[in-house]
Amino acid sequence: MTIRLVICDHHPLILRGMSELFRNENDIEILASCTRDEETLEAVRRQRPDVVILDFRMPGKDGLATARELLVERSPSRIIIYAAEMTEDQLVEAFRIGVRGIVFKETDPALLALCVRKVHAGEQWIEREKAMQTLERLLRREAGLFEISSLLTRRERDIAKMVARGLPNKQIAAQLFISEGTVKSHLHNIYDKLNLNSRMALLHYAQQKGLV
Repeated sequence: MTIRLVICDHHPLILRGMSELFRNENDIEILASCTRDEETLEAVRRQRPDVVILDFRMPGKDGLATARELLVERSPSRIIIYAAEMTEDQLVEAFRIGVRGIVFKETDPALLALCVRKVHAGEQWIEREKAMQTLERLLRREAGLFEISSLLTRRERDIAKMVARGLPNKQIAAQLFISEGTVKSHLHNIYDKLNLNSRMALLHYAQQKGLV
């Protein structure tokens, strides 16, 4: 069975390299080669490929934003992100929204063809080292969310996350439509329940639990 493919990269040389790579693969057919997000979206909607490879650092919408748009539209195409680098948070977000594979540009190009075949077959793909880091982050975040959910109310969780992002009490109060005094009262309860004594301690706690 031929795998129908749309590829996208903002760099013409990388796009040409991908085209040459897949041209030598008898079971893969390139339907469209794109350099921009809107061009890619149009090609995927029109051609309905089996697999689409998205450049993570496209001008305009990046690869995650483009993937999210296709997934919201319930596109049948399975999505692979092709990236020079990604943070752990970006890796987690990619798999959370439904991306099926991630390949880094520093790796052997032959792995890209292997990834396409694996993803087309219904599997997920990410290099082992990155997979372990991502899995550890996901597990830590899930455990952290469970722990906080069991200890704090929803309002307290919202305030804890805002404090961990560096927001001052005044801004937290404005966003939640409550008074600064109420924010301080919630913070007192948060510190008491988590056995903490300062905003900095709360930030460290949130980082350890993978919440920020």
